[in-house]
Amino acid sequence: MFWDNIAWIYDVFANIINRKANHALCIAVEGLISSNDDVLECACGTGLLTGVIAPRCKSLIATDFSAKMLKRTEKKYGKYKNVRYEQANILRLPYPNEHFDTIVAANVIHLLDEPYQALHELERVCKPGGKIIIPTYMNQTDKGKTNGVSSTIGRMGVDFKRKFTLDTYKQFFDDVGYMNVEYILCKGRIPCAVAILTRREKARNL
Repeated sequence: MFWDNIAWIYDVFANIINRKANHALCIAVEGLISSNDDVLECACGTGLLTGVIAPRCKSLIATDFSAKMLKRTEKKYGKYKNVRYEQANILRLPYPNEHFDTIVAANVIHLLDEPYQALHELERVCKPGGKIIIPTYMNQTDKGKTNGVSSTIGRMGVDFKRKFTLDTYKQFFDDVGYMNVEYILCKGRIPCAVAILTRREKARNL
């Protein structure tokens, strides 16, 4: 699997190449987590956000589709006793309906063939009124071209299914009826937009 193969080098991108945006992202997400939250993190990768969520929440289940990514995250943050690490597919989450107070799914929506199915799953397992936090890289410029760093990453094998600007990212949520979404833009070599959704009282079929 591609993500297993690059797990050992992913931190170079996170901590060096796109350090500015990811630092801002960590600050943004940290401020959205409360001490009484039971949190689900999907697509945790090598733990960029796991490390800021774990100290702030009541409990955290950190998941990823890649076993090797997940292993690296657990190696870094195994000291936190309120965290479990589980391999999971964001399109078919193995958790009960309305189970989590807060859900974080970072930098994965643009990689999926079925992003709305993922959004449906995130909504399904979130408690009514809970937060769904979806940070996503803005890998397209306002002129319609792919961001230079994103182009390089794409040539390495990352398969971007969607290329967002902030405007098209907002439209992504508008199209399924999420009208009161908050956004935080984290600037950097590949900017990241954090979408903050409040889970509707009744989940819809997306």
